[in-house]
Amino acid sequence: MNRITSKITRRMGASLAVLLLGIAFSAVASAQQAQQALASASVIETIKERGAIKIGLSIFTPWSMRDKNGELIGFELDVGNKLAADMGVEAEFIPTSWDGIIPALMSGKFDVIISGMTTTPERNLTINFSNPYAFSGVTLLSNTKMTAGMQVEDYNSPDITFAARRGATPAALIAEMFPEAELLLFDEDGASTQEVLNGKAHATMASEPSPSDEARRYPDTLSVPFDRTFSATGEAFGLRKGDPDALNYFNNWINNYTRNGWLKKRNDYWFKGNDWADQVSEK
Repeated sequence: MNRITSKITRRMGASLAVLLLGIAFSAVASAQQAQQALASASVIETIKERGAIKIGLSIFTPWSMRDKNGELIGFELDVGNKLAADMGVEAEFIPTSWDGIIPALMSGKFDVIISGMTTTPERNLTINFSNPYAFSGVTLLSNTKMTAGMQVEDYNSPDITFAARRGATPAALIAEMFPEAELLLFDEDGASTQEVLNGKAHATMASEPSPSDEARRYPDTLSVPFDRTFSATGEAFGLRKGDPDALNYFNNWINNYTRNGWLKKRNDYWFKGNDWADQVSEK
């Protein structure tokens, strides 16, 4: 009786071991299948199959702008073209209004946003961000005569009018820093600057080098009154959530070109110099 019981127990043990081994193999296979499915669903595979990466951007100097022939040039174009070349695909740039650029990404109009987009917690609720590939803040550009003698805190008054691009970081920052002031919103930075130039607004805020460029262009009317940069944060690629392969690729690409200095070199060319100025029409 004991031998029979022992034999049954050994057989049951062997069967259990085979069952557990099968479960283990099944789990491994399922994990591999899940990884393969995740990788095949990545926008990276879509880009490779299409032979082109679709890049969403908005027009603002010198991130991206039109030259005298109507072609897009600027820092973002250098970044996007370099990224595409490294992926062995073509770059297709899709200009999009700033306030519609995240909805356009979410709807699949393009694969990634490369448009000087500052990382914010609010945006991060909707999209994922890569590591930063550039760092900048914003400065005040004022109508010199209208703001003579004013300190930063004096701009927070119902008597002060700001102008800014709708949906952009400076607009949110103005509302946060100067809640008592009136804020006029426009579709482009150029319209905001024009309001200050015409004396219809006291000031605007924008990323450098635009404020300093405008102050040099209109020295009798405009100035950057404070040697301060506000809200200096990083700009990053924006991509749809749930794509770890794309996030990993873009992060490694950015890290590589940060380490070898290529990103800084191109950023310095567009933001610290004006060798490109003769390529674009004067405003």
